Amino acid sequence: MIPARPLFSHIGQTASPGSGRSWQAIWRDAIIDPRELLRLLGLEGQADALLADGDTGFRLRVPRGFVARMQWGDARDPLLMQVLPAAAELLEAPHYSSDPVGDMDARVGTGLLHKYAGRALLIATGSCAIHCRYCFRRHFPYAEETAASGQWREAIDYLRKSADVDEVILSGGDPLSLATPKLAELTRALAEIPHLRRLRIHTRLPIVLPERVDGELLDWLQTIPLPKVMVLHANHANEIDETVAEACQRLRDAGVSLLNQSVLLRGVNDSADALAELSERLIACGILPYYLHQLDRVQGAAHFEVPDAQALALIAELEARVAGYLVPRLVREVPGASGKRAVRS
Repeated sequence: MIPARPLFSHIGQTASPGSGRSWQAIWRDAIIDPRELLRLLGLEGQADALLADGDTGFRLRVPRGFVARMQWGDARDPLLMQVLPAAAELLEAPHYSSDPVGDMDARVGTGLLHKYAGRALLIATGSCAIHCRYCFRRHFPYAEETAASGQWREAIDYLRKSADVDEVILSGGDPLSLATPKLAELTRALAEIPHLRRLRIHTRLPIVLPERVDGELLDWLQTIPLPKVMVLHANHANEIDETVAEACQRLRDAGVSLLNQSVLLRGVNDSADALAELSERLIACGILPYYLHQLDRVQGAAHFEVPDAQALALIAELEARVAGYLVPRLVREVPGASGKRAVRS
């Protein structure tokens, strides 16, 4: 059974059936002040010790509903650690860069990347409902590189001419941060390209802002003639409450296949207990654990890295504890490679 969210009345209300509050309104009400976040969790007295004392160049954003899943008074809460700007982000780390996965080298048009065999990736938008501190695109030049600019024309022209591409991946930012009519504009054009076989959507919104899965979004998904795969992003079981489970059920009812990709993060999910509970919670929602990523080495995130030897030991322990389909593949993205690479000893 998926636990209900422990709502804190002082954090704010989320939308409920008949409330009249849109997902956009909930988005706009996100917390962007780190000290407000700590105050809501009873941690204001630790602000000087917990917060970066300079500008990280990557501001806080976290929906109040996600904050309501955090543990009151716990400075090491695994959800809080994913979003709180920390002093460690200001440390320069060797072998870390602003483009750790080679996005710009794979660019073939505005907001359009072709780095994998048979697949093209559209940077649909730079907006996200949540700013994860380990984000590999935290330095990405979104102002100049979004495929939605110009009504998707450049991306559609490239895809129409590229018969070797049979799958389109919507990424970002978060593509579901776009208004549904804007997404429908794209998929109407994609449906006219005969060699496309699948649409894949990489999104964190159903996890952090489940209200986004509204009737309009579901209606749009059901009009898409291509098979639809949605790759969600949850790193810890505590991210998945009843509201998330209900949103995922609505997506499945709309004919969407659900997978999950996580990032292995020190202090967040670097234990077999955390990974096993995450997999169990995912499968209870009809989501298949798919990838467990080793950290992309983006400047500002080195404090989250887990060594390969420890990661492999965690996977071995997980394999001994749960069914094989609950064990995600441990992978790393390597710039220039034609796909994710398995991490091996």
